[in-house]
Amino acid sequence: MTVKTSISLTDEQDAYARALVERGRYPSVSAVLQRGLEVLRRENETHEAELQALQTLIDRRRAGSIVPLEATVEEFLAAVDREG
Repeated sequence: MTVKTSISLTDEQDAYARALVERGRYPSVSAVLQRGLEVLRRENETHEAELQALQTLIDRRRAGSIVPLEATVEEFLAAVDREG
C-alpha cells in the first residue's frame, strides 16, 4: 500500500534526489526517498541487534558466566549476521 505525504527538502537534497533520477538510478524522487528510508531502517535494525547482543554479553558476564573470548566474538558476529 502506498501513502501520499508531503515533505520538505533542502535545495541541496532536492537537487541530489533529482540528479539520481536524471542519471537513471531511480525512476522518481519518491523512489529515492523510499530507498533512503529503507537503508535507514536496516541500519537502525542492525544497530539495535548489535546493542542487544552486547547487552546479552554484559548480562552473562555480570552473572558470572565466563565465556572464552573467541566464542563471545563469534556469537556476537553471528547475531549481527542474522539481523543484518
